Amino acid sequence: MQQKNNNNKVRWFWISVLGSVFLRLILLYFSKNLSLSSRPEVSTPLTSLRRLAEGYWLKQSSMSPYAGSMYHGSPLLLTLLGPLTVTRIEGQPDHLLCSFVFVIADVVCALLIRAAGETLRTSYSSSLKQLGLHHLSKNSECLPSGDFAALVYLWNPFTVVACVGLSTSAIENVMIVLSLYGACKRLAPLAAFGWVMATHLSLYPAILLIPVILLFGYGPDAPPRKLFLQRKTFEVGNSSSSDNNHLEKEVKNQPSMLNVFSWKPVLHFLFWTLLWSSYVLVLCGIYLQQHGGLQELFKRTYGFILTIPDLSPNIGVLWYFFAEVFDFFRNFFLIVFHGNILLMTVPLALRLNHRPCFLAFVYIVISSILKSYPSVGDSALYLGLLGLFAYELKDMQFSFFLISGYVGVSLLSPVMHNLWIWRGTGNANFYFATAITYACFQIILVVESVSAMLNHDRMLKKLSTAKQVKT
Repeated sequence: MQQKNNNNKVRWFWISVLGSVFLRLILLYFSKNLSLSSRPEVSTPLTSLRRLAEGYWLKQSSMSPYAGSMYHGSPLLLTLLGPLTVTRIEGQPDHLLCSFVFVIADVVCALLIRAAGETLRTSYSSSLKQLGLHHLSKNSECLPSGDFAALVYLWNPFTVVACVGLSTSAIENVMIVLSLYGACKRLAPLAAFGWVMATHLSLYPAILLIPVILLFGYGPDAPPRKLFLQRKTFEVGNSSSSDNNHLEKEVKNQPSMLNVFSWKPVLHFLFWTLLWSSYVLVLCGIYLQQHGGLQELFKRTYGFILTIPDLSPNIGVLWYFFAEVFDFFRNFFLIVFHGNILLMTVPLALRLNHRPCFLAFVYIVISSILKSYPSVGDSALYLGLLGLFAYELKDMQFSFFLISGYVGVSLLSPVMHNLWIWRGTGNANFYFATAITYACFQIILVVESVSAMLNHDRMLKKLSTAKQVKT
């Protein structure tokens, strides 16, 4: 009977995947009427396919792809997607092949999330059984978090809109999830490749180095390690002298329980990171050897991200702030905003080091709030990863409020932009109000999810202590 239920779940999962692909293909057929590729919520100076096509045209014309201040992405992305943006004889861009690339990227990203979720679920169930909390392990198995997270990612309106709007954020999401999946599986070359490429494409995933290292050092997410120490200490104290040696050997053979950080896989990962980074820089240097080389690359990509020279409207809050701030204070506030991301990494890592995948989710949300040019593709990623922790966060407060807020902002943002830009009956404050509201909802999501996860850990501690007292 259980095998039949599992087969039904698998069948419905793949039916849902095919349904999401079919939905994307239908919307892509009408993409010209939807005009999503020109929406500021979807396309930013870093994720716009139109800008990429402009950069590729400049390169084909023996000019620097960064000439004209249009393209600010990776040269490797030009090599991958540039040939697919060539124009037809009629003069219209042929984005059909690009559309298929983004659809495939979404499906691959969802499957990687599913595989990572399966690894997390297996590891977490094993940890609960070691603590003697078998009933919680069975309840967690009722929620296939990997399948749920993958479907949340595929059917999320933000993901669909980013795909139909031909945003290159889908490629960045694949690389981020690839890095997390490789770290969960302890595949150092794969994890290093994903992290290097994600950082190369958008810079902000660089902070994911901390959770990836924690994944290699400690393993996937688990209850606090001191619970295992307390349980083993209790068992050793209550066992007879003949069983003490056996229990002590068992504890030593399970370093994850002893809060021991394993450096060997971490060094392996760092070696592959250095190797892939060198390889990427060499390829970029060759591609731009006649157009300024790596210096031009860093100036036009990372420099563009950090200095925020393009103040075109987006769903972030920095464009409006730096449009209003005096130039004298500009550099100071650039340091403040970017430094905020770095300042929060260490405290969160110290508190959530036993849950590195959840820590990566928190980092992604924080970076999407404070990054220079955010898009809905960023929200699509972290909302998909949120599904991996559906069981742990089932008691999270304000869930309905957050869902309603996301829906409301998604509907109001295009309306306010239309009133400001096209009808002239509004101003920038209308659109910025939706952007700052969107940022507030993301902050609430971070606070409530972290609080719910910590409450879940406290619940495990109480149950584990109560079980020890009973025995």
